[in-house]
Amino acid sequence: MEHRKLGDTGPTTSVIGLGCMGMSGAYGPADRDEAIATIHAALDAGVTLLDTGDFYGQGHNEMLIGDAIAGLPRDAYQLSVKYGGLRDPAGAFIGFDASPRSTKNFLHYTLQRLRVDHIDIYRPARLDPDVPIEETIGAIVEMVQAGYVRHIGLSEVGSETIRRAAAVHPIVDLQIEYALVSRGPEDSIFPTLRELGIGVTAYGVLSRGLISGHWQASSSARQGDFRAHSPRFQAGNVEANLQIADRLKAIADAKGITTAQLAIAWVAAQGQDIVPLVGAKTRARLQEALGALDVTLSVEDLAAIEAAVPRDAVRGDRYPAQGMASLDSERG
Repeated sequence: MEHRKLGDTGPTTSVIGLGCMGMSGAYGPADRDEAIATIHAALDAGVTLLDTGDFYGQGHNEMLIGDAIAGLPRDAYQLSVKYGGLRDPAGAFIGFDASPRSTKNFLHYTLQRLRVDHIDIYRPARLDPDVPIEETIGAIVEMVQAGYVRHIGLSEVGSETIRRAAAVHPIVDLQIEYALVSRGPEDSIFPTLRELGIGVTAYGVLSRGLISGHWQASSSARQGDFRAHSPRFQAGNVEANLQIADRLKAIADAKGITTAQLAIAWVAAQGQDIVPLVGAKTRARLQEALGALDVTLSVEDLAAIEAAVPRDAVRGDRYPAQGMASLDSERG
């Protein structure tokens, strides 16, 4: 397993991390036993970074991970946790809270659900529009000083917010959606991160399965599946977007790999400061994703991929309108 350091001040992690959100219903039903087996398989393969959020399944995901890591040495894994999303009993998002008081409260529950004494990387999932980022980071700094958090990260914020946060305390990474069809961060956010010595944990590297090679135009998202509301999966968009996957498949076939492996390898090839998160919720999908570690993309391969997938090729935003409006990262 190759390893990469998250920023100038962060930990060294496996080159691929496991995103666990899909194990708690975000993409339709998930099997508990298979999810735990997948986490164990990832750890056995050398994956060290487990990514979650306290609002994934309203705490279900943290408890699931807690069960999976129970009894393991604490240095056998690294926990990256997002917090702040507010949900009602039906699971609908109803706001965001990253105030200092709530930050400490959320962390307490996270530690209890995961059954650990510290979190390796703790981050607000979004920018709280009602709380200066300096106050949010300041609260996490107190938790670092108290020993409950090792490192501080950010998620889906833009360059100005990154600079303000980094002025309070070293930031180890920004978690942001980045894929062949989600390349906005390249414009100003990545240059800012590299200037400041901050790494990237990239989620959505397969655009939620859109460019995985497994989604079909006839597929339908089940109840509770994010893709039922995603603009990129809506009729009129999904048919055009799946043509992107078809073009990638042609390149992948020529290399004797899968479309998903090609897409993951492309993200990993964009810089030693980028750690792709793969959202596998089964051992089969995990095994496929880990196959990307054996893929080397030549200059010719990268040029062919760029030609097949121009930056503006995708149709539809990556979130519904309300979600896009909440993304500080979209301000660049």
